Amino acid sequence: MRDVNTFDDFYRSTSGRALRYGRAVADDAGDAQDLVQEAYARAWRQWGKLADHPAPEAWLRLVISRLATDRWRRLRGWRLAASRTGPPADVGPPGEDTVLLVGALRQLPARHRQALALHYLFDLSVEEIAREAGVPTGTVKSWLSRGRARLAELLPGVAAEELEVNDVA
Repeated sequence: MRDVNTFDDFYRSTSGRALRYGRAVADDAGDAQDLVQEAYARAWRQWGKLADHPAPEAWLRLVISRLATDRWRRLRGWRLAASRTGPPADVGPPGEDTVLLVGALRQLPARHRQALALHYLFDLSVEEIAREAGVPTGTVKSWLSRGRARLAELLPGVAAEELEVNDVA
């Protein structure tokens, strides 16, 4: 059985040293915090056995070291893959139309925005959206219609007819 008080005492007495050790083996403060947090989470899961261990702090350091090694191996694989493919191509800034559309979408109610995104970005039918949202198809039709109408108001030079799609049943 895990004893919260003894674990708390263990954590308080070792966390500073564990973090300094994590920083030494990870060479990055953020990574060190992640490693130490994971090590303490594992220690908590094993605390029933670990509390009786002759050197629980040594066990914690071993876990931190192994986690750091695993992380280094994974990153090495990513670096190797990146070196073979080269850096990703630069992505230019968004176009004016994109900025206007995103700004207009942010002004819509969340349900209207969700329905429009599912319909236009994922090509879902009204029936599929209704099933996913757990609402009647008429509700989805209403969301799409109201969302398009509001977008037409918010987007200069775009008529509501341009936003309509005939495949909405």
